[in-house]
Amino acid sequence: MGLRRELQAELAQAFDTDLADAVAAVDGSRSVPGTYDPEKGGSTPATTLHYAGRGVFGQYKVREIDGTRILASDVRLKALQNELFVKDGDAVTEVPAIPAIGDRISGYRVMDVGQDAAKATWTIQLRK
Repeated sequence: MGLRRELQAELAQAFDTDLADAVAAVDGSRSVPGTYDPEKGGSTPATTLHYAGRGVFGQYKVREIDGTRILASDVRLKALQNELFVKDGDAVTEVPAIPAIGDRISGYRVMDVGQDAAKATWTIQLRK
């Protein structure tokens, strides 16, 4: 078993047991602009990409808050990369979702997205 799979398995187990009270559903969306179709002479309409998973919402430490890039009201989300999937209607697909700046997650706007070195978790900065 590789490091990423091992880390994700251990985190998933922690999400199910030790962190079960803190784990919340994550619902994200992104507006995808339409593209120009030269054959039709027009553009395709914009669509909305939806994704879902689970994660742990938390606050930033006082020493991390600078009042400009990170505000006291910002929220940090830790989500497992192997549990964040694109939704097709109400069904969750097997297509991995990659959060991006500007997305909406659980009522917040995504300000920054990072991942750990093993590419096992997303760390997402959210703002109201």
